[in-house]
Amino acid sequence: MAPDASGGDGEQHITEVAGTGVPIPGDDVDTDQILPAKFMKEVTFDNMADYLFYDARRDDDGEFNDHPLNRFEGASIAVVNSNFGCGSSREHAPQAMMRWGIDGIVGESYAEIFRDNCKSLGIPAVTADHETVTELQEWIEANPDGEIDIDVEAKTVTYGDTVIDVEIDGAMREALVDGIWDTTALMYSNRSKVDATVDGLPYVEGDD
Repeated sequence: MAPDASGGDGEQHITEVAGTGVPIPGDDVDTDQILPAKFMKEVTFDNMADYLFYDARRDDDGEFNDHPLNRFEGASIAVVNSNFGCGSSREHAPQAMMRWGIDGIVGESYAEIFRDNCKSLGIPAVTADHETVTELQEWIEANPDGEIDIDVEAKTVTYGDTVIDVEIDGAMREALVDGIWDTTALMYSNRSKVDATVDGLPYVEGDD
């Protein structure tokens, strides 16, 4: 689901994301598993979706296996376990997830830098306890077409007839809801204000 609203000043307010789910079980899933280092040589993020969990999704002969990302193609809500995104601080991991189609993540916990990188991409990463996350992963397996809704403002996740309370980092929630997570877009959209401020500074010389 796309952000709920966009402001005229470059803001994209993300208050809710929804879609089908994909369970990615396992604790301490690090960024080298999410995006293998051999693909770091590319100078853009354009092809990162093709490399998401590249090794884990393939057998020794290179053929796709039964990895959840192969079985739940088209899902947009990832459900993960403890310390997801640990290891290297590479931004490529959440970039690959976003470009594959992930709009939100429900998990037990995240590596801090991975979570912050998700915030910078507008991907809500909310947390719940082990039992709650496991039940959601099992529900997805039984209901592959079932919708999961992450309400960032209310701090809830809804699936089937179940509504659960979740936690979300305060800085992430504020940035998403207020539409200030994409700092680059905000700077570009406010270029005229920047220029006006620069023009008013007595110690900055103009081109002429």
